Amino acid sequence: MTTLAKLAQAGYLACGLLLLAGPVMAQEKAVPDFATFLQGVKAEAAGKGMRPETLETALANVEHIDKVIELDRRQPEFTMTYKTYMDRVVSPTKVEKGRLMLAENHAVLAHIEREYGVQPKYVVALWGIETDYGRVTGGYSVVSALATLAYDGRRSTYFRGELMNALQILDEGHIAPASMLGSWAGAMGQCQFMPSSFLRFAADWDGDGRRDIWTTRADVLASAANYLSKSGWKGDQTWGRAVKLPAGFDKSLVGLDTRKPLADWAKLGVTSTGGKPLPKADLEASLVMPDRGDGAAFLVYDNFRTTLKWNRSTFFALAVGHLAERIGGK
Repeated sequence: MTTLAKLAQAGYLACGLLLLAGPVMAQEKAVPDFATFLQGVKAEAAGKGMRPETLETALANVEHIDKVIELDRRQPEFTMTYKTYMDRVVSPTKVEKGRLMLAENHAVLAHIEREYGVQPKYVVALWGIETDYGRVTGGYSVVSALATLAYDGRRSTYFRGELMNALQILDEGHIAPASMLGSWAGAMGQCQFMPSSFLRFAADWDGDGRRDIWTTRADVLASAANYLSKSGWKGDQTWGRAVKLPAGFDKSLVGLDTRKPLADWAKLGVTSTGGKPLPKADLEASLVMPDRGDGAAFLVYDNFRTTLKWNRSTFFALAVGHLAERIGGK
């Protein structure tokens, strides 16, 4: 075969491939523009029984926020050490402010503890870590942020569901659309609930018909306590304790998959940090070492696991426990 013939054959084959590819490409579903996407959201919400006036108001000024997508795609891998994290999150300033908040809200927190069985210092600690006691709650429109992530985010199905939940919250009249502000990922209010968590756990403590986690402090604190309570919190227990490991300790025992009574950990040579024996309480514990098997070690109880349901970060759950202890005077 001549060179010209080979080229002609190659050209034919290439054209054939393009011709074959044409129908397949034509079958691909076109991505709607953002306005069309919002019309679909509106229709779906209406089909769920939400009022037309709610949807008109809630979706009227929704915009695609490019910054939200940028933040979603560039989330850094968590490389901070445990000590650095704790120095930032459980700072002396946050401890002092937490003690003031505990005292200032003593009466309502006492009532909330009787209702939900969660010690006030843990409720205040969560409040402090999430939003610095309501000071930093996020300035993004929750509806716009969730619509953006549902339109072209990494987890479109999840965020579309959260968008529907947000519209339901608006339809129930808990907050006005312009005031529904939160983080770029849609976490809302002073306890940073996603809309699904709001619907499950937010509480109307003051009885005004609205579950206001944005501006009503009693609702915020009761909502946090309700979340912990319904997630398995035990009001007669603490979260865990710092411990000291003996030389040559078997690190394969580190992790939440291993649970042992405190007496068994004591037999393995684990002591309190000062070398004192572990308490003789009838508790099962797991051993966690936040810096990947090096440095600090903690025996943690069921309440630590409950805190992880709020945020699946070992650093976060340890910070809640430590801040609560410091707020409570330890």
